[in-house]
Amino acid sequence: MKIITRKENMVYRELKYMQMDMNTAVSEEMLRRNLDLPEHEYHEIALNLERKGLVSRDNGKIQVENLDEEIKVMETQSEVREAELNHVEEEALRLIEEISADGAVPRYILEGHLLYGPLKLSTRRMYSIIVSLENKGLIRRTLRDDGEYYLISEPEASK
Repeated sequence: MKIITRKENMVYRELKYMQMDMNTAVSEEMLRRNLDLPEHEYHEIALNLERKGLVSRDNGKIQVENLDEEIKVMETQSEVREAELNHVEEEALRLIEEISADGAVPRYILEGHLLYGPLKLSTRRMYSIIVSLENKGLIRRTLRDDGEYYLISEPEASK
């Protein structure tokens, strides 16, 4: 599932309809004129859609990559970042559960899986996710004789 802003959705949907009508990639200039967007705003939106893997751009042509992609629309870019972080946190927690032995994961193994595994996070994003999971009480760091580990925290009982 991809999470995009309302304006990105407007561009994505228009491109999708134009591409289905024409059965080919669409000229970026024609798309921009149809949308009546300033050039700088259009290019920022198109770049964001390309980064998210929803469109591809080549030689002034743009096309939708996956017409069946599930999309969630948010109002602002900050809401998109928060929703993406929550989605990545869920994936990271699921990954921790998969690789944990007796509920504990060595720090270096967790970091390696977050960096080079299916999520392919950047170093900064990986540490942000780990800190966020710790702050939310979903995992906790512990020190053992053979190094640092992360433990999956048990949900607290209702009081």
